[in-house]
Amino acid sequence: MDTALDPVRVVAAAPTRIARAGLRAAGRRLTVASEYARLSSRWIEDRGLDATLVRSYGATEVFPPEDADVIVDNTATGATLDANGLEIVDELMTSSTRLYANPRALEDPRHRERIDNLVVVLKSVVEARQRVMLEVNVDAARLDDLVAVLPCMRKPTVSRLHGEEGYAIRVAVLRDALPGLIPSVKARGGTDLVVTTPGQIVA
Repeated sequence: MDTALDPVRVVAAAPTRIARAGLRAAGRRLTVASEYARLSSRWIEDRGLDATLVRSYGATEVFPPEDADVIVDNTATGATLDANGLEIVDELMTSSTRLYANPRALEDPRHRERIDNLVVVLKSVVEARQRVMLEVNVDAARLDDLVAVLPCMRKPTVSRLHGEEGYAIRVAVLRDALPGLIPSVKARGGTDLVVTTPGQIVA
């Protein structure tokens, strides 16, 4: 299960001078430093580079320029690379936080049930992080117009307002869609908008 949380990239990076000139422009054998020995060796071979791999054990970004020409390391924001005057020259792979299960454990009904339950809980948290709950009131005459533009997981929850000719609508919308959705909701008569963050969502 890919949670899509904490995404990182494994990249090759070099000092600005080397990065902008190109790795082959050095005219000599390059030194590549990395903790990822097999991955880096494969990258060197695939790119046809004349390079020697030096195994690092942490703080790989400090190797250039004295101890290495290029590094292969993981990065999330690129801030550490920038702070050390390095530019990304290639991306080897991407990754994120994932859940893996032993195939033999999945064959055991007792273990399978526990694993499936864990997956349900984790998925509910991941789904909740991607969405917000939007609550909005609307007059009865404009209910259908407003519902038509509201994205939701299945159908919106609609309930009548107490003592009024209006309705309250509740939907779980994608967090990224909210800024563009609010003006549309207001234009179609939506009032009293309330946005909350759910803890878990089980579809």
